[in-house]
Amino acid sequence: MILGLDGFTLLHILISLVAIASGFLVVGGFLSNTRLDSVTHGFLATTVATNVTGFGFPFVELLPSHIVAIISLAVLAVAIYAYYFTGLVGVWRPVYVVSATTALYLNVFVLIVQTFIKNPALAVLAPTQSELPFAATQGGALVLFLLLGWLALRRFQAVHV
Repeated sequence: MILGLDGFTLLHILISLVAIASGFLVVGGFLSNTRLDSVTHGFLATTVATNVTGFGFPFVELLPSHIVAIISLAVLAVAIYAYYFTGLVGVWRPVYVVSATTALYLNVFVLIVQTFIKNPALAVLAPTQSELPFAATQGGALVLFLLLGWLALRRFQAVHV
C-alpha cells in the first residue's frame, strides 16, 4: 500500500466525509427542487470511491461492512444509470431520488457504526452494537432518511437541464 494503512485509512475517511457532505447537499437540492449537477457528480463519484476503498483494507473474510458496500454499489449503479443515461425522465426521476437518498443513508449508517466502534465513550455505551443507544441512533437515522426521501420524492419534480 503506497500510503500505508494509516494514510489509506485517512484517505478513506476523508472521501467518506466528502461523500456524506455532498450527499446532504444533493438531498437539499431535492427538497428545494433544484438539480445540483456539480455537487451530484462529486457525490456519486466519492460515494463509489468510499465503497470501493473499503475493500482495500486487509481482511480474511467477508464482513458486514463489505455487504453494505456491495449493496451501496448496486444502489449507486441504479442512481448513476438514472442520472446520466435517462435524463431523469418519467419513472427515472423517483428512481434516482430513492437510490441517491438510499446511498447517502448507507454512508451515514456506516458512519454511525464506525463512530460507535472507534469512539471510546460510545463504545462503552454500546460495546456489541446491540444496545439501546446504538439501536436508537440507527433507528433515528433511518426515520430521518425515510422522511427526507418522502419529502424529496414530493418536492423534486421538475428537472432543470
